[in-house]
Amino acid sequence: MKETAAEAEPAKADAGVSRRERAVARSLDSARARAESRLQRFLDAALELMNEGELHKDFTVQEVVERSGQSLRLFYQYFSGKHELLLALFEETVRSTTEILRDKIADDDDALERLHRFVVEYYRVCRPAPGGDPVDWTPTSPMLVDFAQQLLTRHPAEAAQAFAPLVSLFGEVLDEAAAAGVIRPGLRSGTIAGMVLEAIMFNTFSATIGGTSMRVEPAEQAEELWDLILHGVGTASPP
Repeated sequence: MKETAAEAEPAKADAGVSRRERAVARSLDSARARAESRLQRFLDAALELMNEGELHKDFTVQEVVERSGQSLRLFYQYFSGKHELLLALFEETVRSTTEILRDKIADDDDALERLHRFVVEYYRVCRPAPGGDPVDWTPTSPMLVDFAQQLLTRHPAEAAQAFAPLVSLFGEVLDEAAAAGVIRPGLRSGTIAGMVLEAIMFNTFSATIGGTSMRVEPAEQAEELWDLILHGVGTASPP
């Protein structure tokens, strides 16, 4: 039977590669898959513990190990301690949230509306729903919100790395809005993007600082924040 082009392609890729090397590659792929599975079990266990019981309830490394069904020795092969576990879990949450936000704004063709939608939807991520539960489409928990604050104040380099996917997406949205002429140009820089994202994230505290009621509809507060981000507090551009 004549060999098809599709069947010939793997043969070309394997040309010059010994059976020993291919066997080692398969072994490494298998080991990598097992390692990722074990690591994910630790992350899933930690997330389950955070979402159970009392609000802001803490957990220990031993509890994570027991919930995962793995060993303490194996835990320390992946993480140096609880901080590194939380950091890994937070990075996964940021990546997941970034992709969800990308999907949320994908259907908006208007550049300004995409920016508006991003701000409002990200606000929903950062503000727990009534009763302390997070909104239904994000894995964010109160403990991870607290951890984010600690990162920003005590570990800024780790925070910058963790938030990189979100900052990158927001930069894309800002670039599109600037290209469309609906916002002023030059706002993509990490400093500006970071300031806006932090304003959205920590606006949860504005009800306490500003003296307004926490019973105000979250959607209304999100729109008030959007208005401030878009128009600022000035009446005109400085001369």
